[in-house]
Amino acid sequence: MDSMRYRFNGFWAAVLIAACAFGAETRIKDVASFSGVRDNQLVGYGLVVGLNGTGDRRQTFFSAQTLTNILERSGITVSPDLIRVKNIAAVMVTATLPPFARKGSRVDVTVSSIGDAENIQGGVLIMTPLKAADNEVYVTAQGQLALGGFGAAAGGNRIQINHPTVGRIPNGGLVEKEVPLTLAGRQDLSLFLHQSDFTTAVRAARAINQAVGRDIAEARDGRTIALQVPEDYRSRVVEFMALVENARMEVDARARVVLNERTGTIVMGKEVKILPVSVIHGSLALQVGVVLGVSQPAPLSQGQTKVVPEVTVSAQEEKGRTVSLGEGASVEDVVRALNSVGAGPRDVIAILQAIKAAGALQAELEII
Repeated sequence: MDSMRYRFNGFWAAVLIAACAFGAETRIKDVASFSGVRDNQLVGYGLVVGLNGTGDRRQTFFSAQTLTNILERSGITVSPDLIRVKNIAAVMVTATLPPFARKGSRVDVTVSSIGDAENIQGGVLIMTPLKAADNEVYVTAQGQLALGGFGAAAGGNRIQINHPTVGRIPNGGLVEKEVPLTLAGRQDLSLFLHQSDFTTAVRAARAINQAVGRDIAEARDGRTIALQVPEDYRSRVVEFMALVENARMEVDARARVVLNERTGTIVMGKEVKILPVSVIHGSLALQVGVVLGVSQPAPLSQGQTKVVPEVTVSAQEEKGRTVSLGEGASVEDVVRALNSVGAGPRDVIAILQAIKAAGALQAELEII
């Protein structure tokens, strides 16, 4: 019990450290990003070859059709019905194109089987064009697959480690088209917060104005901050953006309690407060058992000795332990109080849900 209490206290200590550190100053670049400076998702359909008999079966007809099309482009005409191969697999290829990627740059690609291939280990991806949402090709992918898992079967036995139908090709994508984004000569910029919050937006604008030394930032709403590029930075826009994203500020957030019922994880922010409330925490131990008794007949009677089962039911309820929390109690007070009644993480989840239902928890309660 003492070791469990020690682990429980250590768990809450970690939560408290994280919650208290949340109010520390952070850089603008950690909570916001500039408009237009973003990743772009790419996707394409391709074919993996060179598999050792673990490719698509006859149920996946489009892999054979794809191979037929590739052969036709190479000057070889063949009917898909005549193809009997098990060393190819139809795959979807995905990648992320980072901002400012130039022609000739390399990106990582992920290859995922979409047919009934058992394993794509050792396969080679044939050159596959990857398109963005505008249906334009930005990257071509090709290369040897690297898998984090494998599978094998023999004599009716089978073993599989991790996921053998998904692989990656490090630096397997070659950028063929750039995403246009020009910063030189810009007179205005927009900064978007990752989480919408009016207080954080106002603080960010003030921090930027203080870092630049003039009023060039204005919070337009809870997420958008408009920036006017000073004239002396018009030819040095990148330097100005670096100055802005390194300005420091204190991030504000709504009071929130996050509960994970599957793992028993509870995270509470420093602004979590509760109204005056009393919590009674107890437990009920119920035992049901069978006791074998002996029925002995009277002397000189015609009766027989028999074994008679007797069902016993006993219930024991521990004395309820009560803890009172005063008005405006902080997260530290809540943790200390719940620790004092010996509540475990899952018990605390139920207690917090009950406190929220009573209207005493002044925070959002989110269950994941």
